[in-house]
Amino acid sequence: MAIASFKGQGNISAIVNYLKNGIEEAGLTNALIHSIVRESSGGRTHLLVFEKWYYRNGSRASLTVMVTENDGIIMVDAIAAGGGQGLVFRFSWGAEENFVGIVRDLMVKKGFRE
Repeated sequence: MAIASFKGQGNISAIVNYLKNGIEEAGLTNALIHSIVRESSGGRTHLLVFEKWYYRNGSRASLTVMVTENDGIIMVDAIAAGGGQGLVFRFSWGAEENFVGIVRDLMVKKGFRE
């Protein structure tokens, strides 16, 4: 499992679209599986779930991205899991870190801080 969190400012809809496009364009097998939007009096939250097929180890990895807007501040949390092999030891070839790295690169380009 790999995790990264970012903080910055901007328009939440623009950031979500930027992430959707950037993550899907970063790999042929990257696909948005589902998304949910929740609104409250304090702001808005988008939950995005992606999946990627890794040919090198024959596994799928999941990337969950939560984008939260509250009082003009945008938080982006990314969690990748499931890219390893093995029932007991969960040996990983780095697939999860690679998947979160896509989000890291995108957010740094937008001026967000980890």
